[in-house]
Amino acid sequence: MAMTTHAQEILAFPPGFLWGTATAAHQVEGNNTNNDWWAWEQTPGHIADGSRSGLAANWWQAAEQDLALAAQWGQNSHRLSLEWSRLEPREGAWDEGAVARYRQILEYMRGLGLVPMVTLHHFTNPLWLYEQGGWENERVVSWFARYVERVVKSFGDLCHFWCTLNEPMVYMAFGYLSGIWPPGGGGLGAVRKVLRHMAQAHAQAYEILHRHQADAQVGFAKHFQLFEPAEPRRRADRWATRLVDHLFNESILVALTDGALLLPLGPDLGRRGGRWADFMGLNYYARNLVAFDPRRKEELFTRRFPDPQARYAVEGWGEVTAEGLYRGLKRFAAWGLPIYVTEFGVPDNDDHVRPWFLVEHVATMYRALQEGVPLKGAYFWSLVDNFEWAAGWSARFGLLALDPATQERRPRPSAEVYRRIVQANGLERSLVAEFAPQLESQFFDRGC
Repeated sequence: MAMTTHAQEILAFPPGFLWGTATAAHQVEGNNTNNDWWAWEQTPGHIADGSRSGLAANWWQAAEQDLALAAQWGQNSHRLSLEWSRLEPREGAWDEGAVARYRQILEYMRGLGLVPMVTLHHFTNPLWLYEQGGWENERVVSWFARYVERVVKSFGDLCHFWCTLNEPMVYMAFGYLSGIWPPGGGGLGAVRKVLRHMAQAHAQAYEILHRHQADAQVGFAKHFQLFEPAEPRRRADRWATRLVDHLFNESILVALTDGALLLPLGPDLGRRGGRWADFMGLNYYARNLVAFDPRRKEELFTRRFPDPQARYAVEGWGEVTAEGLYRGLKRFAAWGLPIYVTEFGVPDNDDHVRPWFLVEHVATMYRALQEGVPLKGAYFWSLVDNFEWAAGWSARFGLLALDPATQERRPRPSAEVYRRIVQANGLERSLVAEFAPQLESQFFDRGC
């Protein structure tokens, strides 16, 4: 358990805690020309600022420069994804050059002392899969299983932390409901198919990875969003909040851990009573209020928005508040599995929020640890500015500021804040006093 050491005035995290950053292949590698997102970007209007991923952060050629800096800052892990379309550019055909490059990156990480957490699916699909219906096609389960089998045979000696799927419900919401991501819509019928296939694919991947690796740690990254009724006294708002929370947060947690799809997303997968995860990954960004709105069928008759009085909120993302992270950690802890915060971050182009965001959210992790939450690591999103999907380059998340045109990097002030946290394996009182003084008496003067 974490402990407060008053003599050193630090909120100390447990020995061996994993501190890292997270990236996704398409967002940083560059020139991923063979997937559905590259194709999507080419249509005017699909990307908010009209940009393209292009060279992105040039990781396919030069990931090592950023990873070396992460290790220099004291990080001991990194979460990255593999690009399925690079490894299997045509159905059943494998690119040995791509295999070799990923091995090179993973070997370099291990040489730096960065424990790899590898994500197998982070939103993008090979064009050959997209053209056959993507995740709506039931054959995707066997195709994904074949891909996982090849991956573990190729990289199993370098990695034993596997994250099968990243944010399935975000993929559903943007790809099949709002349609602002590929494939551009499909409705609730498509959502039910895709969720069922993703849950089945996750379960098969779990079995494949464990068959090849006795020490495999297999989990998933679930985006948890805190939803609260816009008007708590209004019954319709309370009902709408419970519905959104059930669909977005609860249903996929049950499916990926216990193998059961809850109504109305069912029927059951026939795996109830099993356990299909060794750890749970929690991605957290924001809170939104929920109001019932009968005119918004495409949004499940709800309107979701940040509190107008919020200290900081970003339209389309929500309200930045560490309370949501605490609530998510406590909720995930009910499953009794180890938890990793697989993403936490904030869109903050001029870095005026990120420093206090880091301090407040790390303090919240410490609070959860003190209350017995089995938190084992945290990955900040992100190490370097990346192509932020439909937002393009307009939303910046990196500790490293990137100029996509020149590939010049510049550490933001928040990078120094995170470096101090990581190297201390905890939160110094001086950082709390500078960036979150309202928390100082809570954690230091009274103890925990």
